[in-house]
Amino acid sequence: MNGHNGYKDHELDDDNFGAKAGNIVSAFDAFPKSKPQYVHQTSGGGKWTVAMIIISLYLVLAETSSWWRGSEAHTFAVEKGIGRAMQINTDIVVRMKCKDLHVNVQDASGDRILAASMLREEPTNWSQWVDGKGMHKLGRDAKGRVVTGEGWMDEEGFGEEHVHDIVAAGRRKGKFAKTPRLWGTGDSCRIFGSLELNKVQGDFHITARGHGYEPFGEHLDHSVFNFSHIINELSFGPFYPTLVNPLDRTVNLASANFHKFQYFTSVVPTVYSVGHAAIRRSRTIFTNQYAVTERSKEITDHEVPGIFLKYDIEPILLTIEEERAGYLAFLMKVVNIISGVLVAGHWGFTLSDWAREVLGRRRRMRSEGVLGVMGGKEQID
Repeated sequence: MNGHNGYKDHELDDDNFGAKAGNIVSAFDAFPKSKPQYVHQTSGGGKWTVAMIIISLYLVLAETSSWWRGSEAHTFAVEKGIGRAMQINTDIVVRMKCKDLHVNVQDASGDRILAASMLREEPTNWSQWVDGKGMHKLGRDAKGRVVTGEGWMDEEGFGEEHVHDIVAAGRRKGKFAKTPRLWGTGDSCRIFGSLELNKVQGDFHITARGHGYEPFGEHLDHSVFNFSHIINELSFGPFYPTLVNPLDRTVNLASANFHKFQYFTSVVPTVYSVGHAAIRRSRTIFTNQYAVTERSKEITDHEVPGIFLKYDIEPILLTIEEERAGYLAFLMKVVNIISGVLVAGHWGFTLSDWAREVLGRRRRMRSEGVLGVMGGKEQID
């Protein structure tokens, strides 16, 4: 038998085609192996491998980005508890002198507050807040709208893309910026600070001296009226200067001495929360969002000119929670993605290799048939 075909002489026994015998554990090996010299690498297999690597990287990066952003859950509910006080933060520049202005608040409970005694009034120059064209330094966009920096990609919000950005910005200490150094006597007045008011519907208004609902002081000459103004800050609740609200950084110019500006705001208490329930308390901010409608017009001398802000508190609570899966869950998703790509790539390579083999076999059969027919014709001739 040994001399029949030299099989044993060339050491071509079955053991050389597989892995060498090992211990008992190797009998349970579910991954068959072959020696490198019996593995044939092809250009087609290389192309499929490169494609699987690219697809895997793309999907893993997409999953990582999605995991980092987390998922947001918006929940509306009736506000629990009774809140008796609410803070209003304002920073407004009016193009009139401080001594010619009255700032008042009147709410639905009948309380009337002389807000000027609780806010700071500092003289300033209009040119220090706007450019030479009378526009806010942030300017306007191509559609003529005042650029406020509010929202993300034209969506409402606080100018941040994700909840964790809002929470991080909200945890910074709030402090009003200093008034620019005054040159000269000043032609404008900066009114800024925080007011602690009743948490009910109310009106905040800035009028001229002697022309309010109940006139205080001597009658002011009408030629001095100019209620052009810049709203640098208008927010409700704790003061977070880094969060941009709808009316922040906006400008409104009066076209006449008797001009009335009206802002109607609808305030919604809002809670932003990031992280798991166990640590949510340390990564939560309580604030208020609001929607606003603005209306301005010239009026007659029988009406009261000025800036009027009407605020209405909604009886609902909006909770926005951002949750992110744990590291183990994220790792399992990555493993599933890579495994799925490998399985799909293996089947794709197998099917393409089989199709190529079938097509090649048919072509060979056609070519052999043509040669046979031509050989038969030659024999007949």
